[in-house]
Amino acid sequence: MADTTGNTAVPQTGETDSRPRKSSWRYIGPGIVVAATGVGAGDLVATLIAGSNFGYTLLWAAIIGCLVKISLAEAAGRWHLATGRTLFDGWASLGRWTTWFFAVYVVIWGFVYGAAAMSSSALPLQALFPDVMDLEWWAIACGLVGLVFVWFNKYAVFEKVMTVLVGVMFVVTVYLAIRVTPNLADAFAGLLPVLPDEKDSILNTLGLIGGVGGTITLAAYGYWVNAKGWTNTGWMKVMRLDNRVAYATTGVFVIAMLFVGAELLHSANVAIAKGDKGLIQLGDILADEYGTATAKFFLIGFFATSFTSLIGVWHGVSLMFADFVTRYRERGELRGEEVASGERERSWPFRAYLLWLTFPPMVLLFQGEPFRLIIIYGVLGAAFLPFLAGTLIWLLNSSRTPGQWRNGPVSNAMLAIAGLLFLVLCVKQIWDQPWSEFF
Repeated sequence: MADTTGNTAVPQTGETDSRPRKSSWRYIGPGIVVAATGVGAGDLVATLIAGSNFGYTLLWAAIIGCLVKISLAEAAGRWHLATGRTLFDGWASLGRWTTWFFAVYVVIWGFVYGAAAMSSSALPLQALFPDVMDLEWWAIACGLVGLVFVWFNKYAVFEKVMTVLVGVMFVVTVYLAIRVTPNLADAFAGLLPVLPDEKDSILNTLGLIGGVGGTITLAAYGYWVNAKGWTNTGWMKVMRLDNRVAYATTGVFVIAMLFVGAELLHSANVAIAKGDKGLIQLGDILADEYGTATAKFFLIGFFATSFTSLIGVWHGVSLMFADFVTRYRERGELRGEEVASGERERSWPFRAYLLWLTFPPMVLLFQGEPFRLIIIYGVLGAAFLPFLAGTLIWLLNSSRTPGQWRNGPVSNAMLAIAGLLFLVLCVKQIWDQPWSEFF
């Protein structure tokens, strides 16, 4: 198969070369993409608030959250490489219920997430350039730029741009962590698994573990692995290194923001709002403490964080949707080589979902979020990660996966822990919804 990704050598003979590749840093790519996409502004705010409320107490929980996501992304990547089939093809083999769940989820989730991603990217731009235009128009501009970028560029260019933006995120978060002068003794103490002494501390801790870095983007990891040109078991060691680098990077982002929350907010007993606007508040606090230059530097990092999530979802979930449509229409086995060829990135389902993520959500920017739809969105979003963990356990312990690549005890334990964690959070999310106002 010809190499169409521009990144990784793929055999030119049409045969599948599954000889093991030596794991090397020069191959790293999909992991950077999944880390950048998975860590959005909301994750940074959640970690910042955890640091603000509890100091360094929950540092251990943030690190466990990264380890849990490593197991999920590794399992998704291993399925793609071990079987040569896409994840949606695996889901479809479990029964039609998976198709119905994914279809409803991807339509509603995409509609609401599109507006959220555009708004999140617009907030730091409006803060940097307050007199240029209103927030809604910044949001529309971000959505259109993301649409055009993903529409015309294939994975190779997409990965390079994501890597640059991750570099910006890394420099900004590490700079802030150093700037606030963390108390390293307290930070090391935070590695001990201790719960805060307050009501609902267990649920708050589980929420921090479960909320660090990724939802459907974890499932998209296998598609980015294929898009890179990795389509067989010869790339397994490379994929595992890539995945570890991804969540080590995520860990740096999360720990850095927890340091900022613990030192800048907790010590001064300052509270910030939940959601993306909390980061705007942090920018104001940074301006007061360290000057305008530091605040603007932070806002640039905030934009990089939000915009990588936007274009990452625009690309990765559109690949998954294209796979879903192809499987539904052709009802045949779907191979990773098709993703690696780049044909999916030019297909009409890929571009149709891009349009769905961009234009219909613009209505929400002006009209406000529809109440009932937001509740359904919250429930489906909470259910996705238990669905992912459960189906990966099923697929990777069955005859659908070649024997040597099935789950071992450690993989099964990690996926089971992830599934139980996300199931608890799912039940809590459903319980907390204002159902009495829904009807």
